[in-house]
Amino acid sequence: MWTTKTFLTKTKRGNVLKIVREHYLRDDLLCGSAACNVCPQKDDDMVLESKPESICALFDYCHYLVLDSNVVLHQIDVLEEDALRNVIILQTVLEEVKHQNSAIFQRLLEIIGNKRRKFYSFVNEHHKDTYVERNPGEKQNDRNDRAIRKSAEWYASHLSINNVAGQFPQIVLLTDDENNRKLAQERGIVCCTVKDYIENVKGFTGLSDKLSKNVIPESCSRDALYPAHLTPSQIHTGIRNGKLYQGTFHASRDNFMEGTASVSGYEKPVLLQGHIGINRAIDGDIVAIEILPKEEWSQPSDIVLEDKADDPGDFLEDSTLLKTKVDTASDDITPTGKVVGIIKRKWRQYCGILLPSKFRGATRHLFVPAEKRIPRVRIETRQSDLLVSQRILVALDSWPRNSRYPLGHFVRSLGSIGNKNAENEVILLEHDVPHARFSEAVLACLPANDWTIPEEEIKKRVDLRSVCVCSVDPPGCTDIDDALHARPLLTKTTDGLKQYDVGVHIADVTYFVRPNTALDKEAASRSTTVYLVDRRIDMVPDLLSSNLCSLRGGEERLAFSCMWVIDENANVLSTKFHKSVIKSHAAMTYGEAQMAIDEKSRNDEIASSLRILNALAKKMKQKRLDNGALLLASPEIRFQVDSETHDPIEVQAKKIVDTNSMVEEFMLLANVSVARHLATDYPRCALLRRHPAPPPANFHTFLKAARQQGFELDVSTNKAFSKSLDAAVIPGRPFFNTLLRIMATRCMQQAVYFSSGTKTPDEFYHYGLACPIYTHFTSPIRRYADVIVHRLLAACIGADVTHPSLLDTKHAEALCDNLNYRHRQAQYAGRASVALNTHILFKNREEIEAAVVLAVKRNALQVLIPKYGLEGPLYLPSDKFVYNEEEHVQICGDTVLKTFDELTVRLTLDSSNLQHRKLVFQLVTPYIPGVSYVKEDAADKKEEVEVVDITGSSKGEKKRKDTIDTKSKKKKSKK
Repeated sequence: MWTTKTFLTKTKRGNVLKIVREHYLRDDLLCGSAACNVCPQKDDDMVLESKPESICALFDYCHYLVLDSNVVLHQIDVLEEDALRNVIILQTVLEEVKHQNSAIFQRLLEIIGNKRRKFYSFVNEHHKDTYVERNPGEKQNDRNDRAIRKSAEWYASHLSINNVAGQFPQIVLLTDDENNRKLAQERGIVCCTVKDYIENVKGFTGLSDKLSKNVIPESCSRDALYPAHLTPSQIHTGIRNGKLYQGTFHASRDNFMEGTASVSGYEKPVLLQGHIGINRAIDGDIVAIEILPKEEWSQPSDIVLEDKADDPGDFLEDSTLLKTKVDTASDDITPTGKVVGIIKRKWRQYCGILLPSKFRGATRHLFVPAEKRIPRVRIETRQSDLLVSQRILVALDSWPRNSRYPLGHFVRSLGSIGNKNAENEVILLEHDVPHARFSEAVLACLPANDWTIPEEEIKKRVDLRSVCVCSVDPPGCTDIDDALHARPLLTKTTDGLKQYDVGVHIADVTYFVRPNTALDKEAASRSTTVYLVDRRIDMVPDLLSSNLCSLRGGEERLAFSCMWVIDENANVLSTKFHKSVIKSHAAMTYGEAQMAIDEKSRNDEIASSLRILNALAKKMKQKRLDNGALLLASPEIRFQVDSETHDPIEVQAKKIVDTNSMVEEFMLLANVSVARHLATDYPRCALLRRHPAPPPANFHTFLKAARQQGFELDVSTNKAFSKSLDAAVIPGRPFFNTLLRIMATRCMQQAVYFSSGTKTPDEFYHYGLACPIYTHFTSPIRRYADVIVHRLLAACIGADVTHPSLLDTKHAEALCDNLNYRHRQAQYAGRASVALNTHILFKNREEIEAAVVLAVKRNALQVLIPKYGLEGPLYLPSDKFVYNEEEHVQICGDTVLKTFDELTVRLTLDSSNLQHRKLVFQLVTPYIPGVSYVKEDAADKKEEVEVVDITGSSKGEKKRKDTIDTKSKKKKSKK
């Protein structure tokens, strides 16, 4: 049976088109119930049980549940619990949920796909007895509600056919729409609100805690604490006439009372301050902003808010937290605005702990998120005694105008506070890292464990198995993406220079990860491998990442090779790309490779190849630096981890040797070579990576700090910047230049992926590397961007066919957005893992170490411990110190503290706040009475023990003094 659907759509030019489509209706679609005597169903088709047991006290008979769309959209956390079974999900609901929220749609599909849950998807839109036409003038939502009621009626009638009265399941419609319930009851359909149903469920403790608390946020008029948000139509009109701006709200990490949003038309991000200025925006929300008059513009607060365990803080008066004196002539004055509406919420589930009410028996409590940028959340639960010691997950529901806090509901417990597995789970969830086990569909795409390279595949490739290829990686690396080789050629250039055959060989992941498979879609979603201190969250399954794709020593592997002829002055004479087969002669660590180069008695093929590579790499690096490439730095650390407990036992700054730079130079060369080739063959859809030049405002504080040390840095171009960084050296302070480069790194913008069709060639430029074009080709095991680049390059050289999505600019743009997001979140997750393991390491431990000032704030110094690569705030008492905001210095009597100063600090762990354990930095030297830490018996005994200054300071090396008394230590331990 056929019917027609009519749509009206508007073209880009404003014309209205009428579209008529045929709609096929059938009468043989199965109902999915084992109680049915009509449908010709097989056992596999019977999802719904014939006599489901009722778990709800309101309905003492067996029944199936039919849900409307809003129940799924708002109560998905309840649906994911095992309590509800034998549920009918209509096609109408599926389509509406898919249209409104793709994340919830995927979660719903997972529930339906779990056979144990007994959720049945019924195609009511194509059944002749359940399909309903949309009436003239009827809203789509009203039509959908009518279709849901029609289907519920049909099920009740259909199941009663040939069944004895009372011996078949009844139908209960769950809906929170009052009008929908009223209309359903008029037609004899049994219906109920979700709240009434769930609160009467027996045998599932805590299920009602997961109910979403839906409140209309702007409905309040009395006791309003916030201005009302504008309606969508008001926002749209305001943006169109230029009175309002759209931007994404980013809350400050140091001060929850302010944030920023980048908007078009303003070079600097717009500053949003105080409760009225932020107006219930939460980090990540897309907001509508009204720019304040220029005379009301402000500057970012330089206060670092201290995180205290019992601080109710979220609703302190704005004036107490934003005591920044504003100089209207200052360069730091920033366009300032206020949030007047929410365009799109970016709410997710948040990890944290429960702050129980002080009133006995209370059910309303505060939830404190782990992410400091998220406000506290009011939730209702009867399990507070149990949850107070747990890390829990909470979802946000609404934020009414008369509530100091947003409202939310409990989702699940993650484990005990402090348990390492629970804390790692918090890190992954908070940074939105996909880390579920790979699905059966993904695993089905993998080859057999004993897979070997087929002979027919070898015949299609360049056979490089006889070439002395080796890999050089960090210790313990199992996902080996790249390997190299170099060998002298017999021929010379016309100038008589030696020539070398050099190759970079990259794992051919695309042989196994084919486009549009379940494996490919999962890799695209994850986008990157995430490295935590004690574990790795793979982008592709372990069989590929650590075995079949990993270029392990002594094993034949498929590769994508980039081959050059290079002369002895490191000039590239020719470039070729091949799909190849290689057999790595050795998988080495950086240290092992360095030893092979340095050991003069070694003259084997591997050592010779490494020496050629190392010599060429040094010349290539010098050319890059001469061209303006920046040599930046970051305080990276490496943990020594216990092999059994995986707990850290020591931490130290990473050591860099020549072979680190050697590998880096050839990876850079490969990436640049591939980028040029792709941009030539695919000028509209090459996947590239750009690094925008930082705006001058980013350097303001940095340049002022350098000037205090006597250096005028030129940041007009990257070449001038690189040259002036090289010259900024203080004799006797070798770490000073490194520190300068660490701070310079923080002035940079992030490098990002993009599709070549979305930017002009001038915008391709990579500022940090000083090269006009760049991409990522060398790590396809751990980066999905490289997988796409491999596919494009393979199509360029005729080694593989292309496919439509590779050439689709819109698809490429969406892909790049996800790549950039996942890459950024992976970095944050890695840093959070370092922080977690640092806290574990410093539990019950005290260190006194050399430190350097990275930044001076109004109430704190941001300090770095070079030995450990750790940094954090050293808070200064306001009654002792005076802050000079012009010069960014702190003054206490004759002591002046400024950026780059060397200090000695005491380092301990503060565990008083279970939510945010933190390292505490306490000043030791310079000595300031009432501020600096002194051992309790030092003043009396004056026992001094010399401690070496690891920054290698000065000729007369600065000595730090500490006092040790074994008796006092014993006394403390007894306490």
